[in-house]
Amino acid sequence: MELIVARGREDLVKARRGGAVALVPTMGALHEGHRSLIRQARVRADQVVVSIFVNPLQFGPNEDFSRYPRTFDADLDVCRAEGVDVVFHPDAAEMYASDRQVSVSAGHMGSIVEGAFRPGHFDGVLTVVLKLFNLVQPDLAVFGQKDAQQLALIRRMVADLDLPIEILGAPTVREPDGLALSSRNRYLSEDDRQVALALSRALRAGAAEFTPARVRAVAQEVLDAAGPRLTTDYLALVDPATFAEVDESYAGPAVLAVAATVGTTRLIDNVTLTFNPA
Repeated sequence: MELIVARGREDLVKARRGGAVALVPTMGALHEGHRSLIRQARVRADQVVVSIFVNPLQFGPNEDFSRYPRTFDADLDVCRAEGVDVVFHPDAAEMYASDRQVSVSAGHMGSIVEGAFRPGHFDGVLTVVLKLFNLVQPDLAVFGQKDAQQLALIRRMVADLDLPIEILGAPTVREPDGLALSSRNRYLSEDDRQVALALSRALRAGAAEFTPARVRAVAQEVLDAAGPRLTTDYLALVDPATFAEVDESYAGPAVLAVAATVGTTRLIDNVTLTFNPA
């Protein structure tokens, strides 16, 4: 079946056919990580919709909205290869009225960890995701675990607003050297890329420890050893549902998350680990 490119609500309505619909929201510049999301959606649904929209609401004034990679023709090739049924590619005017007043608040959870360094970012993420849900009307949606706080907030939004959508999280896909796949990796020089490997090394080292204090300390040692070319925004060990920092008595699953800038490129990564009761 030929891939359908939809630009607005009417196109989406015409493209819909019977059965379960899965949505994979993206900002384009598709890579193997996105392919893994599409494949998970393909297994679970009769129709797969991939949205490609670089969302201005989730970029701060000094971030990379203008230079964010836009590779629509190549993205269509990826979608065709993966058996996507519909690509939803709206423009900003389709998504946001010029006099827009209402948006989604990510609350306290959106203001901590990643949100503390990118004020308003998660408000923009949740606003566009809710609009995509309303436009596409999916039965399920697939997001990557690499953006763990985003995934947790989307799950919270779905629960708090009683949205009839199943949210699936897909494991982070990595390069052979351990670097988490990201559309922003293409900004890295060869030297920057070698420095950036400290993020995944730090996460692996921390995850091999058995207490919160040791996890944090060992991971931080690896980041510090990377030298001045790596600037760390945060290294956080948090509850995966709330993103509140865990204490030494914590038992259960946790997320060790890191954000750092190498050169001019800001990267995030995380790993999930479990603390057993004492």
